[in-house]
Amino acid sequence: NRNIYICPCTQYCRNTYRTTTHVPAELGHIMDPETFEKSRLYQLDKSTFSFWSGLYSEAEGTLILVLGGIPFLWSVSEQILTQAGFGLEYEIIHSLVFLLLATLFSAFTGLPWSWYSTFVIEERHGFNQQTLEFFFKDAVKKFLFTQCILLPVTSLLLYIIKIGGDYFFIYAWLFTLLVSLVLVTIYADYIAPLFDKFTPLPEGELKEEIEAMARSIDFPLTKVYVVEGSKRSSHSNAYFYGFFKNKRIVLFDTLLEDYSPLNKESTDEAENENADVTYKPKNVNKKQGCSNTEVLAVLGHELGHWKLGHTVKNIVISQVNSFLCFFLFAILIGRKELFAAFGFPNTQPVLIGLIIIFQFIISPYNEVLSFSLTVLSRRFEFQADAFAKNLGKAKDLYAALIKLNKDNLGFPVSDWIFSMWHYSHPPLLERLQALKGEKTD
Repeated sequence: NRNIYICPCTQYCRNTYRTTTHVPAELGHIMDPETFEKSRLYQLDKSTFSFWSGLYSEAEGTLILVLGGIPFLWSVSEQILTQAGFGLEYEIIHSLVFLLLATLFSAFTGLPWSWYSTFVIEERHGFNQQTLEFFFKDAVKKFLFTQCILLPVTSLLLYIIKIGGDYFFIYAWLFTLLVSLVLVTIYADYIAPLFDKFTPLPEGELKEEIEAMARSIDFPLTKVYVVEGSKRSSHSNAYFYGFFKNKRIVLFDTLLEDYSPLNKESTDEAENENADVTYKPKNVNKKQGCSNTEVLAVLGHELGHWKLGHTVKNIVISQVNSFLCFFLFAILIGRKELFAAFGFPNTQPVLIGLIIIFQFIISPYNEVLSFSLTVLSRRFEFQADAFAKNLGKAKDLYAALIKLNKDNLGFPVSDWIFSMWHYSHPPLLERLQALKGEKTD
């Protein structure tokens, strides 16, 4: 779904970036004027880009509907099917051809925006680490891999819906639940390594302290990986994954002050000769990342999400929502007038029904749900911060948040309406005040 909702308060947010040119007094002790100005310009560029890309997506989606792009593409896929010797009774194959053409169209129209974001916005502000060759190879690889997952899963889903009888929506929901659980389970071990290099965190003090912290809260940690995030961007992150007694932690190399290649000089010619020709680190000596104690505080926050059940709660909410959507689909799929309104007066393909209902009919509901989840996410973030604080890591998390905000050029001032609607994480100042025990209202 490339129809991006353009929030009316976006303009107010951009005005905030334009007019807030000095560090507010309450932030003077955590942000210097130079970093404040860099983050202001970065967020202004991102906001402008988001506005125009969102406007384009809205215009493109509207034109597709008004000009009958969906039935046209269905007709084109029918012609390809006929030339290949398949009759109209092969609806699933027909649907897969349509889906392939639709994703090709989306990939080509989205590529210029992705290129501009990477090589203009991110490059201008010192985050991009990719070469053009790497960018295009990565885009092709992602597209091909997506098709390897999308097409088989879609064909099975359509088959289940067709043979499922009156309760097909239950079977369809269970199938999508199974697929999502499998993908989450295998993602970091088998999928992510196709695109990025994962290596075990070397033995040492940091690994020992991570394992000790995990044991202290009964987190069933099995492995700790470092992912070569610096190959793409200097942005940093950390996450955990896995089910039951098989949990893994993944740290971006850009998060680790002593590990990030961006903190090291690349003056060794021998090393450069053996380097990947598609990746040459830029902005070397850009000191970034967190110390070991700060990394532990960040992980204390992430593990707080697990200990407090936030991950399970999000999964339950997601699956309840998925079930309700399939139930609504079961109610509406027989409405011929619905298909006719979208250019299908004489046929009711299941895939087209899924697109119409999931992408268009429940779009207003999705906006309300998205806002509700954003509010919940912000609450979870405060709770995870409090959990890390209870582990005795308030001071280190306080320092880590400031460093990460600086490394990622996060702007600490925003329009409150825009922030409430769009930001899944609370503003920096509110998190710091909560860690210090101050009121955030």
